[in-house]
Amino acid sequence: MEMVLLTALGVGGATLFGSALGFVFRDISHKFSDIVLSFAAGVMLAAAVVGLILPSVELGGGVIVPIVGVFAGAVCLNLLDKLVPHLHRLTGAEQEAHGGHPERLHKVVLFVLAIAIHNLPEGIAAGVGFGTENTAQALTVAGGIALQNIPEGMVIIGPMLAAGISRKRTFLAALATGIVEVAGTLIGYFAVSLSHAVLPFALALAGGTMLYVISDEMIPETHAHGSQRGATYALLAGFCLMLLMDFYI
Repeated sequence: MEMVLLTALGVGGATLFGSALGFVFRDISHKFSDIVLSFAAGVMLAAAVVGLILPSVELGGGVIVPIVGVFAGAVCLNLLDKLVPHLHRLTGAEQEAHGGHPERLHKVVLFVLAIAIHNLPEGIAAGVGFGTENTAQALTVAGGIALQNIPEGMVIIGPMLAAGISRKRTFLAALATGIVEVAGTLIGYFAVSLSHAVLPFALALAGGTMLYVISDEMIPETHAHGSQRGATYALLAGFCLMLLMDFYI
């Protein structure tokens, strides 16, 4: 349990770390941001497949339950996107931040709220991994999510400051998005701890949510500013790094 709690704090803390970088480096180039986010996407891709979906296949004794779980996870996030669009693109948020003040503030608040809500299933994915009792794989999944949270935390800061929100309130908003991820990690862990019968489905569900985020948000974002080649190699580097860690740890 102590390891799970430390992991939850680490996953949520990664958002705060990214936010701190956002305060220091407010004018980060799209190229650098795309490379970092692509690397994180590669890490998450490997974590989803190696740490969640393949263990789901092994524990479930077949592929039907994992396949259903993957699509269920994707559909859940798809429905969540329709309720609260994930305004994850820095350029779009910055453009909205230069409009009229009431609308500008509304858009930025929606932007942060969307990130907070989307952090919940990511946190759950980190917690579910510990249900396999394979600590190394669980940490791999959590590490991939934490790495993705760093650039996400950086993204929050610029639009909020540009909208006229004070530095203190901006920091508290970033803290809230991190707390959501901590809560999600604990929810995921306790959910699978109550019943190991649901573990194969839960693992695949978590893997499906991660694959959805990678395909629907991270890859399109990193290929939208002319850095496609570098972003592709960064994704491959992140993926291979996770394979090496899974093999040697």
